[in-house]
Amino acid sequence: MKYLYIFLSLFIAEQIYSQELQKGSVIQDFGKTYKIEEPGFKTDTTTHFKVVFDIGRSFNNPSETNKLIESAARFLNMHEMAGVPMKNMEIALVFHGAATLDIVKNKLYVEKNKFPEITTNPNTPLLTALANKGVKLILCGQSAEHLKIKKEDLHKNVEIALSAMTALVQLQNDEYRLIHF
Repeated sequence: MKYLYIFLSLFIAEQIYSQELQKGSVIQDFGKTYKIEEPGFKTDTTTHFKVVFDIGRSFNNPSETNKLIESAARFLNMHEMAGVPMKNMEIALVFHGAATLDIVKNKLYVEKNKFPEITTNPNTPLLTALANKGVKLILCGQSAEHLKIKKEDLHKNVEIALSAMTALVQLQNDEYRLIHF
C-alpha cells in the first residue's frame, strides 16, 4: 500500500509539473507560458495593468531574442489567457545600456556583434509584434548618444527619450508599475 501511495504521488506530481509551454494568442510567436489552474492568488481580470519593463541588459547569445523583451510578450499572453482583456493592458519597454543594441536595425546589429553567423537582429520580429499590439518602445537618449546610434538606426517603432531615468519616472508618475529583472 505504501508503494502504491508513493507511485500515485509521483504520477500526480509528474502530471502537474510536466505541463507544456503554450503559445499565446496576443503575441503568437513569442512569450510562451504555462497555464496555471486554480491559483491561490487570484488574478483580478478587471484591473487595468499599466506596466513598464526596465530593460538595461542583454545576454551572451546575440543570435537569440533578449529574454527581457520576451517577458513583455509573456506578460501579455499569460494575462490574456487568464481573462484580462487587451484593453486593460498598457505596456512600455524602456531600453538602455547593453540592451540598446537589441533594438537597432539588422545592418547595425550585424556590424556591432561581429559574429559571422549573425545576419539579422533576432529581436526585430518580436519588437514588431509588440509594437503592433500597442506596446511602447522607448530608448534612453543618453545610451543612444554614448553608442553613437541615430534614430534612423533604430527599429521603426522606437521613440527616444531624454534618458531611461526620465522615461521610467514619467511612466511611473503616469501610474505605470515597474518590472525590473
